[in-house]
Amino acid sequence: MTEYGVFLPVAAGGWMISETAPYPPATYEYNKQVAQLAEGMGLDFIMAMAKWRGFGGTTDHWGESLESMTMMAGLAEATSTIKVWATVHANLVNPAFAAKVFSTLQQIAQGRIGMNIVNGSYADEFEAMGAWDPNMTHAERYRMTNEWVDVVTQLWEKDSVTFDGEFFTLTDCESRPRPSIKPEIISAGRSESGRDFQATWSDGGFLGSDSLEQMAEFSRDVHARAAAKGRTTKTYSMLTIVLAETDEAAEAKAALYGAGLDREALSNMRRSWGWDADRALSWAEDAKGEEAFQTPYVVGSPATIIDRIRNVVTTAELDGLMLIFPDYVNDMPVFGETVLPSLRAADDQATAAA
Repeated sequence: MTEYGVFLPVAAGGWMISETAPYPPATYEYNKQVAQLAEGMGLDFIMAMAKWRGFGGTTDHWGESLESMTMMAGLAEATSTIKVWATVHANLVNPAFAAKVFSTLQQIAQGRIGMNIVNGSYADEFEAMGAWDPNMTHAERYRMTNEWVDVVTQLWEKDSVTFDGEFFTLTDCESRPRPSIKPEIISAGRSESGRDFQATWSDGGFLGSDSLEQMAEFSRDVHARAAAKGRTTKTYSMLTIVLAETDEAAEAKAALYGAGLDREALSNMRRSWGWDADRALSWAEDAKGEEAFQTPYVVGSPATIIDRIRNVVTTAELDGLMLIFPDYVNDMPVFGETVLPSLRAADDQATAAA
């Protein structure tokens, strides 16, 4: 059964870098409304990123954001069935603190909590806190994250942990009560190190790629690596949905969103990835409107969206999708009424045929 969830708009502007797109606010009430819509529709999970600094521009993209773990504690209480995945930065949060936080969240969510582990990719937000080591290589960052999650899981399983590692040291460290149900572990990555981390530790891994065919290769790789370790890891990707009554109307919406591309914010985002400022500015000035979408996206009527989502899941050999909506409150009910039932029915038919 394919899983479908929603990426919450925890930061102002959601996932559209555009002056002419809807602008979801970074408020708890808005996110609670989205979470309850998702649960009412029958979606499988909600997830919130962790963000500490925005990208300016005319839209002040992500300039305001909510803290992920705190917000998801509230949403765990405001929902009852949907899985609740909060994000934590391994490079920022001590693993003993994280173990305690997610044990608490698991009680609030009554077994529905998930820990999305990231290790930092936007230097600016951590430099502002004095928490960025520019000399740490990609391989070192993943060694640190592997050690971090090892410590967390030990604290969830043992009464006391003593650990002397490359990055973390614990002496007779306790984190009780331990969670009665281990929180799901989620991570994202496309590099070999990222995929190996997913196969080693994650219950679910989010993949990026340059094509659906490449994503299928990555998905098969994660599944195979996990199986070799005696584990199962589900694979997911992100997808933005631009939905209207007709294909033409949906395409007009997408074109409108693209026309308002906030090039300054886009340039600042690339610069925060480590691009030279002049290169980032030049690239943003020449960028096409489709760059207003931060993820792959599909556009069309309900029937077209159904076909395109099924094609993505099937071609990329995914276990699920995390969905993004430009206008969550208005777009999600339409999706829930006109698209999701057909996706579920197709899954049921495929299961019966198997």
